[in-house]
Amino acid sequence: MRHGSQLNPPNRFEAVHREIDLEHVEWGDEYLRQLETRRIEYIFDNSKSVVSENNSPDIPFRYSLNPYRGCAHGCSYCYARNTHEYLGYNAGLDFETRIVVKRDAPKLFREFLSRKSWQPERIAFSGVTDCYQPAEREFRLTRQCLEIALECRQPVSIVTKNALVIRDLDLLKPLAELNLVHVFLSVTTLDPELARVMEPRTSIPAARLRAVKMLAEANVPAGVMVAPIIPGLNDSEMPAILAEAKAAGAERASYIMLRLPLTVEPVFMEWLERTQPDKRARVEGRIRNTRDGNLSSSKFGERMRGSGEFAEQIKNMFQVFVRKYGLDQKLPPLDCSQFQRPDPDPVQLKLF
Repeated sequence: MRHGSQLNPPNRFEAVHREIDLEHVEWGDEYLRQLETRRIEYIFDNSKSVVSENNSPDIPFRYSLNPYRGCAHGCSYCYARNTHEYLGYNAGLDFETRIVVKRDAPKLFREFLSRKSWQPERIAFSGVTDCYQPAEREFRLTRQCLEIALECRQPVSIVTKNALVIRDLDLLKPLAELNLVHVFLSVTTLDPELARVMEPRTSIPAARLRAVKMLAEANVPAGVMVAPIIPGLNDSEMPAILAEAKAAGAERASYIMLRLPLTVEPVFMEWLERTQPDKRARVEGRIRNTRDGNLSSSKFGERMRGSGEFAEQIKNMFQVFVRKYGLDQKLPPLDCSQFQRPDPDPVQLKLF
């Protein structure tokens, strides 16, 4: 089993960090291979809420729903890796092999929508980790939440790297007919070999584009995110990705510059050195060129796009090709007027 990371970096919230002593297992090849190919573990979570709120000016939605924490896709660059540290795990192998499953997500979603204080607006699925990651095949929590969204006429948007989203066309199509859903597929590269080492358990690029095509054919508003742009590695692919997105039927495209917050940085840099040694210096140099000499920035208005001459060139290139292929159109507005507040417990009989 491939991993995006081969690190177990220290959790920044813990004072003590343990290192495995390999001195006496130098020739234990089988044991060493087990350390590098850790199995995925599912950990059930008893969260009391499933919809989170943010007030970031860089994010186009206020509310998001994440049925899972951690992500088995194993993307080496994932900006969410450091969030696993809040659970006592690490941003490396733990993030992609210790997957927290919010098994009560559908129930909690229904309870959230039943609040009298809820004024309907878009809820984004996958604000942190991918709602269609491999765990969804087994637990189907995203699908159950979409069933509730359809029942309640709650507008939603979805971002994913997994073609598994097509499994739920029977829900997405009626949601689209009511102007209640947008779906974006994230396409980082068209090179299947690069994708396999960079995002090891995502769907291959061709499968993601095929998913866009099937969504478009079902009249589900679909777009493509070229995300993240890694300067010096995949930025040159942007025109080709946008061309393929247009051919697949996408209506809109966007991009996000690579972000390496906190403990994401050592994970990505280890991956870069291990898998792209001949490109490492160039990639690091160009990342720093877009981040004022650093590898990341947390400044609002800058963290998603970068700054400096090279970031401006990428922005201009995107604008040229997004206009060329007509991918700068707005998706149909989501309709909040149809919302129907649910009963928080449809099984419980009402006394009054």
